[in-house]
Amino acid sequence: MSNARPLATRVKPMGDQLVVDLVDGRRLEVPLSWFPRLERASPKDRRNLEILGDGEGIHWPALDEDLGVAGLLLGNRAPKRRMT
Repeated sequence: MSNARPLATRVKPMGDQLVVDLVDGRRLEVPLSWFPRLERASPKDRRNLEILGDGEGIHWPALDEDLGVAGLLLGNRAPKRRMT
């Protein structure tokens, strides 16, 4: 069993999905609906992203949104907002 961290090499919004290619050859496809800030963003703002560090995270500067690749692999979604 490998202790390698999951690292992104490429990230691309495609339709209603976020596609993340990993250094080990796997490809993740997660629905944008898991991340309302990304889902509501314009296509231009979705494409304006940065891969953080060695590929452990993804950052959208215009949206103030950050996602960790390990969290995506675990199926983590954006937390639901509480209504007060």
